[in-house]
Amino acid sequence: MTTKPILVLGGTGYVGGRLVPLLLSSGYTVRVGGRSAEKIRARPWAEHPNLQIAEVDIHDIQSLIKAASGCGVIFYLVHSVAVTARDYGAHDRDGAYNMVQATSAVPGLERIIYLGSLGGHGEEMSREILCRQEIARILSFAKVPVTTLRAGLIIGSGSAAFEMISYMADRHPLMLAPRWMNSRCQPISIRNVLVYLLGCLEQGETIGRDYDIGSPEIMTYADLFQLYAKTVGLRRRTFIPLPFIMPRISAYWVSLITPIPYSVSRVMIESLLGEMICQEDYLREVIPQKLISPEEAIFKARQSEGQGNVESSCFDSGTCNAPEWVQKGDADYAREGVYRAQYRITLKTDPDTVWDRIKRLGGEQGWYYGNFLWKMRGTLDKLVGGVGLSRGRRDKNNIRVGDALDFWRVLTVNAPEQLQLVAEMQVWGQALLQFDINEINPGETELQLKAYFRPKGLPGLIYWYSVYPFHAPIFRGMLKNIARSCAAPVISGPEAL
Repeated sequence: MTTKPILVLGGTGYVGGRLVPLLLSSGYTVRVGGRSAEKIRARPWAEHPNLQIAEVDIHDIQSLIKAASGCGVIFYLVHSVAVTARDYGAHDRDGAYNMVQATSAVPGLERIIYLGSLGGHGEEMSREILCRQEIARILSFAKVPVTTLRAGLIIGSGSAAFEMISYMADRHPLMLAPRWMNSRCQPISIRNVLVYLLGCLEQGETIGRDYDIGSPEIMTYADLFQLYAKTVGLRRRTFIPLPFIMPRISAYWVSLITPIPYSVSRVMIESLLGEMICQEDYLREVIPQKLISPEEAIFKARQSEGQGNVESSCFDSGTCNAPEWVQKGDADYAREGVYRAQYRITLKTDPDTVWDRIKRLGGEQGWYYGNFLWKMRGTLDKLVGGVGLSRGRRDKNNIRVGDALDFWRVLTVNAPEQLQLVAEMQVWGQALLQFDINEINPGETELQLKAYFRPKGLPGLIYWYSVYPFHAPIFRGMLKNIARSCAAPVISGPEAL
């Protein structure tokens, strides 16, 4: 057991967000590295006395060296999705090369543990699998030994695989089945993945070794859909077999009917083209544990989601750094080229009451006015490959920095004074939505709703002026209904700032 801090890169992602509290509960000192320190501080385990925070960008070697200094082990859990890039995986490769160079400048570093992907044994090999294999090869050039675990589909509440299977099976008793549905896989529970990761840290025998990990059961993806239906009490799903692979059409369809955006669904579908099965099971002997069956993994995942007890989600990954034009100063004094729509209302109530309504925006609650317009915007976003509204929110009662909130990402949470959301919908520019709550007199609170937009070229300008007429009725309606939900008399407004 190392006494040095453990650096977890990707600690706010799906796997990292669960590994960090496990390491902390096991007595380790953990340093979490991420692009946004605020996003890390918003995690429930951020106040743990053995937790350290390092703001790091894998594309900045110096920040990697600084983050890794004094650490004994690095968990490398970084993975980006950018299928629209001309050179797929370029960001990941650049980060891996930087990690290799950084290891040469960090004395006392003992090893790296990397979580990669199963695959590459069939005739079909996706860019996703090739990229993960290349990252493992690049990391092997480091000055310290690397342990690589290769996993297939990870089943757990909030995992991308579980979100895709559950949304499709819940809503569609009749589904088209392209040829990739017959590919074989060995899904593994997130709980087993975490035990293996922790075990690799504690078992010296794993240093410098590569392992395949998966459940003992081998099944097709069609079998997995049927298993889900059986586990949650649905009728057996009916498949219409197709002789085609159709990865792009399948990915587009998945993105339309699930919360998973096209950029992610396409990577997932492409990775399913080949078989994702283990070629060996040596790690079962080195780190013995009860391997959870896919059926039990589905049951536990569904149970956790039903209880609202989702520790981390595939939607957690995403930048929550403020756009440059916001970082330079108060957005109220927006720089040249930033367009604004601003409204306010003054209520006879206290800031905490107003904040209680603001922090519940989105998801099942909706946006207090014109929800059909918000849904229409979300549908349009889905049609062009965006995230849409279907991913909702993590918790209906609480909000934290970095949370996905419909097609927004939470940028700032300063209760009970300010909430900032940065847009993740497909839009020609950068958009910010801000709520400011100010107590102007005892028992009198002013709520300001502000939209900022920095257009990108002529399409951005056309977009802004096309939606601008909707701002006044929607924002005024939102402010009125927020006042109504607070049961607070309106002193003045709503009016334009």
